[in-house]
Amino acid sequence: MTTTLYGITNCDTIKKARKWLETNDISYQFHDYRKDGIDRDWLATAEAHLGWEQLLNKRGTTYRQLPDEDKQALDKERALTLMLDQPAMIKRPLLITDGNYYLGFKADNYESIFS
Repeated sequence: MTTTLYGITNCDTIKKARKWLETNDISYQFHDYRKDGIDRDWLATAEAHLGWEQLLNKRGTTYRQLPDEDKQALDKERALTLMLDQPAMIKRPLLITDGNYYLGFKADNYESIFS
């Protein structure tokens, strides 16, 4: 089983997810959007599995600080470009395990995923 957790190191939810994985002896790789980067192909694949509306974190500081013109008439291509330019706008954590994609962290959900 290959498991990769995507996010940014200083995110509290990422810290909780990592702690859960480690406590439950789940082997995983951590991919930091800011340090390791992402490319359009990876983002397009994630979008195909989850949808751009789910991937885009509209509640985060990075999105809220965007100029209004960047937020208006938002469509898939514009959202992907924004996320590619500023990966902190991608909801986190994004967990990929055995080809399945999951957003967010809740211990109960991870329990189901790895049972």
